[in-house]
Amino acid sequence: VLSEKRRAAAKDASDAIMNELAYLDMPKVKFSIDVSDAKELSLWGADKIEFLVATNPGEPMMPIGDIASGGEMARIMLAIRSVLNEKDGVSSSVYDEIDTGISGKTSRKVGIKLRSIAEGSQVICVTHSAQIATLADVHFLITKQEIDGRAHTSIRALDTDERIEEAARILG
Repeated sequence: VLSEKRRAAAKDASDAIMNELAYLDMPKVKFSIDVSDAKELSLWGADKIEFLVATNPGEPMMPIGDIASGGEMARIMLAIRSVLNEKDGVSSSVYDEIDTGISGKTSRKVGIKLRSIAEGSQVICVTHSAQIATLADVHFLITKQEIDGRAHTSIRALDTDERIEEAARILG
């Protein structure tokens, strides 16, 4: 019974994730959650669950970690998180340089999606994209400097004028 429920949920989630990927400028990517029989019973049941993707037309579905580039992986994970946030009520999500390998137009869509997720939970996003950063409610600037031969990192909140200056600097 559990296996059948997992298969049904996998199909629904796969369809929802494909819709999110289309929004994130990946309309030709194929995504599927494969639920198959595990070789042996484990704490997680009798199923093997694998996320499969084909990032280019005509290519076979393969495990996501074997095929997706950094930028593709970031958007695929954002699509997955978008779908799962509606189901599991995660209170916080952290995205580190989700803008890797994507264009300005796609960055804007990623920013809109992150802002949508932030309506129901806390989102922390490290980005170098003004298209993403300008959609945030709060901005922090992280800087590194060398002191006595050691790297020191600091973080501080930006006020309104500093937010504008930082967005302009990133666009520069």
